[in-house]
Amino acid sequence: MDTSAAERYLRPGTLSFSAPPPLSVYVHLPWCLKKCPYCDFNSHEIRAPAPGRGRPDVEIAASRHGRELPERQYLDALRADLEASLPLVWGRTVQTVFIGGGTPSLFSPEGIERLLSDLRSLLPLAPGCEVTLEANPGTFERERFRAFRDAGVTRLSIGVQSFDDAKLKALGRVHDRAQALAAVEEAAASFATFNLDLMYALPGQGLDELEADLRTALAFKPPHLSLYHLTLEPNTAFALKPPVLPDEDTSSHMLDRLVEITAEAGLERYEVSAYARPGHRSAHNLNYWQFGDYLGLGAGAHGKLSFPHRVLRTVKWREPARYMAEAMAGKPSSNEDEVARKALPFEFMLNTLRLREGFEEALFTERTGLPPSAIADGLKKAQARGLLEAIEGPSGRVIRPTTRGFDFLSDLQEIFL
Repeated sequence: MDTSAAERYLRPGTLSFSAPPPLSVYVHLPWCLKKCPYCDFNSHEIRAPAPGRGRPDVEIAASRHGRELPERQYLDALRADLEASLPLVWGRTVQTVFIGGGTPSLFSPEGIERLLSDLRSLLPLAPGCEVTLEANPGTFERERFRAFRDAGVTRLSIGVQSFDDAKLKALGRVHDRAQALAAVEEAAASFATFNLDLMYALPGQGLDELEADLRTALAFKPPHLSLYHLTLEPNTAFALKPPVLPDEDTSSHMLDRLVEITAEAGLERYEVSAYARPGHRSAHNLNYWQFGDYLGLGAGAHGKLSFPHRVLRTVKWREPARYMAEAMAGKPSSNEDEVARKALPFEFMLNTLRLREGFEEALFTERTGLPPSAIADGLKKAQARGLLEAIEGPSGRVIRPTTRGFDFLSDLQEIFL
């Protein structure tokens, strides 16, 4: 991205922003030990190094379709990607950084430290900037988590998914219950805040098994939980050979029980899938849900950036080798497209209605550059159906889902499509 290309997005347009929204950075590290059968993310298996080289947990990841982990080359490409993207974010301060994947904890602590050093040298990071790293128990070493903390990571997000060995096997995970317990214990000892990912409505799972999983997680007093219903996504192994999952009624009872037990444990459900103790909400994800901006770096990473009169979506080259080659040539983006004016109301509502507390009405204009009239008809329809309510807040009118709207969120969001 050269300066002249960025200037195209500064030309006059039909939108009007008084100021840009908060800016986050998402960094995608696309490799993992094994592709899970439910995963539709841009992730790629690595090939085991030669015997005696590298870490034992990486050596178990042999795959004839995989690749060895090219850490240094990929970090070079990420820096080149960032340098090429700088004209799009001149003068803006980064509020949060999220390093996702794949399995970012496959990268060495030294590599993560280099990545964060490159970010700090090229972009101003806000004081107290939240820096999250995704990690899996299958890449767990006790000293490794502490080294990530010392490298500058402030928040760990651990993909446990389940503490039940049979369920982990059904999900194709590379870790077992013992590894999950050890990883969570070390995360609690090493980080002031961390997140655990758990899934429910798993193959063969009953209510008792779900409750056992959740209570095992809660025994560690996690500051944050992300609880996801297992879904069968297109282009995954589960889509080709679907497992038998709990029926809709059972899944609904599971969700009710999750909400009840987490509330008893002092965690607030502040977003559809997110539960947190006071002071431990995910600042990075909140920025997504409040329709903030984010710069996407890495193979297949998506970005959203606002300019005075338009909103830009960016996508980086998906395949890692192609991405590295294009990034080093100064062309990391495969697509850059303006968001159509008529699409902005739905995109805004798709995100903000995931929040239990909703949004202040003025935020719509701040984040879309559109007048409130652009969503007025949708608000009336949603209120008439009992899916949405408007209340007076300290700074103006607040729009939020009703209990029914939160339970039938897809129906509520579809009104604004």
